[in-house]
This record gives sequence, C-alpha cells and structure tokens, in this order.
Amino acid sequence: MDLLLRQASLIDGTGAPARPAEVAVSDGRVVAVAAPGELTPTAETEIVDLGGLTLAPGFIDVHTHYDAQILWDGDLTPSSWHGVTSVIMGNCGFGVAPTRPEHRDTIMRILENVEGMSLDALDSGIDWCFETFPEYLAALDARPKRLNVGAFLGHSPLRAFVTGGEERAATPEEIGRMREIVREALDAGALGFSTSRQPAHQGAYGRPVPSRFAEVSEVYELVSVLGELGRGVVQVSIGPGLFVDQFSELATRYNVPVTWTALVARADKPGAALRTVERGAALPGEVYPQIACRPIVMQITMDDPVPLAEIDEWKEVLARPRAERADLYRDQTWRERARPATLAAWSHRWPKIDVEETGAHHDAVGIPLDRLAAERGTTPFDLMLDLALGDTELTRFRVVLDNDGDAEVGDLLADRRTLLGLSDAGAHASQLCDACYSTHLLGHWVRERGALSLEDAVWRLTGQPAQAFRVAERGLVQEGFHADLVAFDPATVGTTPVERVRDQPGGADRLVVRSTGIEYVWVNGVATRTAGKDLPDAAPGRLLRARTAS
Repeated sequence: MDLLLRQASLIDGTGAPARPAEVAVSDGRVVAVAAPGELTPTAETEIVDLGGLTLAPGFIDVHTHYDAQILWDGDLTPSSWHGVTSVIMGNCGFGVAPTRPEHRDTIMRILENVEGMSLDALDSGIDWCFETFPEYLAALDARPKRLNVGAFLGHSPLRAFVTGGEERAATPEEIGRMREIVREALDAGALGFSTSRQPAHQGAYGRPVPSRFAEVSEVYELVSVLGELGRGVVQVSIGPGLFVDQFSELATRYNVPVTWTALVARADKPGAALRTVERGAALPGEVYPQIACRPIVMQITMDDPVPLAEIDEWKEVLARPRAERADLYRDQTWRERARPATLAAWSHRWPKIDVEETGAHHDAVGIPLDRLAAERGTTPFDLMLDLALGDTELTRFRVVLDNDGDAEVGDLLADRRTLLGLSDAGAHASQLCDACYSTHLLGHWVRERGALSLEDAVWRLTGQPAQAFRVAERGLVQEGFHADLVAFDPATVGTTPVERVRDQPGGADRLVVRSTGIEYVWVNGVATRTAGKDLPDAAPGRLLRARTAS
C-alpha cells in the first residue's frame, strides 16, 4: 500500500452509519477498508493519523460552469477549497465547444449575459486551442488540474456551430448533423447533453440563447442519440415545452437519466416545491430535480443586470454595450415602459433588496429598497436606477433571488427524491459564490439545524450524485474505487464570510468563500490538501468520461 489512513470515523457514501475504520490506498485506488488495527503497512507506506476526523468520499459537484475558467485556473477554485474532488461542467446548454473562430465572440457574450462572466476575463483567459468538442476534451485531458472534471455537450454552442447562429428552427439536415456531433462528443467522453428553455436566458446582445430557438422535437432527436449509445445524462434548464411530463417521457423513451434545474423553495409560495416533487415522483423514469441548500443571493450592478433579463424591457439593456446602459436608464420614455413590468415581476423581491456596496450612498446600505423608496417618495425601480446613476463607483445591490423558503429547503434536503446541485461554480463570479455549498450543508444544515444526518449529507455529496450522473468508481469509499477522499472535522466544518478578490484574467473581480474544517483532501490517491492547507502545484485530476446509463 502507498498510503494508510488511520484513526478515522468513516462515512463511506452509501448512507450507512459512520464507523471506526482505516483505509489503504495503492496506485490511486482504495485497496482495503478495514477495522482499526487490521491493516499492516510496509516500510514504504505513508501513514496519516486522522485523529478521529470524519473520512468520506470526495464531494462531487454536478452543476458547475467551469468550462472557461479551467482554461486559466487548473486549481478550479474555490471548489477545491471545499472538499470537492470532481466537478461537472457544461450545464444549462452552455459551454465553449464546439465553437468556430467566427462564433467565439458570440459564445463569450452568451456566457457574459447569462452566466455573469467577465468578458475581459473570458477574452484574456480562454486559449482557443480547439474548435470541436472532442478537441476541447482532449485539451482538458492534457491540462494539469487539481480536480477531476467532466463535461456536458451544451445545446447552445452546438446549435451555433451547425446553424451559424441563425435564430430559427433547424432543418432536418441540420438536426442530422447535430446528432452526429452529439455521437462524436459522447464517443470522445462527454458525460451527456444539456439544454435550456429558460425564458430568462438572454444571451449575446440581449437575444435568446440559441437553444431557445430549437423546437422541442429537436431536443428529443438529440437525446435519442444517448439512448442509442446507452450512455450519458440529460440536463435541462426548464422552460416552455420541457417540464416534468416531458422529463419522464425522455427518461423512459430513451432509458436515460434526466436532471433538471431549478427546483427552488420560495417564501411567498410555501409548499410549491414539495408539490412539484410529488408530481414528478408519480411519473415513471429516472428523473432528478436539482435543489440548492443556500438562498440564491446575488450582488448585482446596473451595468450587469443579468437577473432582470426575464423582463422584456431589460432585454433592451442587455442588448447594449455596458458603457451605454446608463443612457437607457436616464431615458424617461424607457423608464415609463419598464417601470410597471419591473415593479410587478419583482414585487416579492423588493423587500429583500438593499445596497451592499457603494461609493456614494452609505446612508442607504442595508435598508430594504421598498422601505427606502417609500421614505423618499419614489418607487424601488426608480430608486435602484437613481442610486446607480448617482455613484461614480459601482453601487452593488444585494438581491435575494430565490430559495428563501428556509423551512421548505430543509424539507427538500430531507427528501431523497431530490438531488443537491446548483452551486453554479465558475459562473456569476462577481455576483455570488455558492461553490461552498458542500461545507455550508455540513455546517449549517447538519450541525446547526439538524435537518439531516451527517451520513445522509455525505451521501448527498458523494454516492447520490455519482449514481445519478454515472460517475464511474467514485463517490464511495470502497475497494477498487478511485481514492478521492476528504477528511473533515464535523465540529468546525463550514464557510468563511464572502470576500471580493481581483485574481481573474484581465484584472476582473470575483467573490470567493473559503472553508473551515476541511483538513485533508486526496484526488486519485494524491494529497492536494494537508492539515487545512492546500498543497501548491498539486494536479492529480483526470477527465471523467461517460459510462453506460443502464
């Protein structure tokens, strides 16, 4: 054995109770799991005394958008700080491949408007050493990386590649070509296919993202390739024509697992999320609604108002370059058109919006925008714009978008028919940081709230996503499995306060959250974190490839 981990409280990822154990690792795999004292090391074995820490499989984050960031940050921070050992990218139909040179600007602008990524960071950081999806996977495979990475083929870059970005239904010939590319991607190692019908997904220049121009029948045609090959997962961001009935139909017709986003618990609609779980569970097929364990809270500025894209008048804003958006905010004619729709659409949100950061309006910080507007004799819509226009720096508003039904979130976490995801790691970098969802789950929901047991929480982070996403030989501490492992202290595991840093290409900023209590991490048997500190230049990560879906 190369490595022997002793004095651990083992939670193996199956949901079974914790037990005292020691674990042996050789050539990157677990070779023995035994009771304390039963394993005999050799003179060459590295022995690590975990001192009673909880030892678990490495966490698997199934919903990230690291497709671009991995090309400049092989450490995949901040996920790697939180016990995550595997990430899955390309969700919601987005990604950077396949992309022809003439479409690169459009693809980057889609990621800017929909996923809140800095265009400067994308432009400076992406090494366009690929055009096709197999070429992209080959680049990922060759790149040094701290974590294991898998990727979906996204519908939007696929459609742009085949149709040239034209906003229309695809021809039968184009659908045939897309089917060929899906097959090529799966043969190269894609974990599956992702798409979006979400009305709020407004891409380059404020236009709907390419996948939204597809007829639902096109989605079925592309998913059928997964069924023919017998491998791959389908991930859908919900919208017109694709909801629980269609997910059941896709799963049963093509014998593929389907996962969808997002199932959120809203304080103003108590019980609605659980009713959706019941509705979906009554239908056949392997379908996983994805939930989040944190309120979805963004820090937004008026030069990047992505969450407002669901409102038609704000699509005009996103269609303009950032430098020209303030001109529209000063236009009273536009305000007259945008005011009623914005006030109505965000009626449940105004009490949960306040100024977070500002250079000029310190007296407004922390006061709910609806209350402040009433005091000043205006509307929260106008006040938000006027505060932004009256600041020579960026005024940032804290917006509670969704998943604020706290009690119902706890119920969803306890319901084993849901799947924990929605970290969005790599996206909305300057607006939120939910890459810390794993340590938040263990600290807040397990230790502080007691909403679920430590064993169930670990299963949610390991064994369940490994099964749902067909991540082969990972997600359990079991003989023969890859040695992706994390040792943490249940009494201290958690998150630090959010902080803003400028470490992205082009000097772009982002929000990060660090972890507490994550003491050791191994990826494929190689230590990446020891005694609570990341080891520099660790790059044992591998490319994850799809396996048979049945």
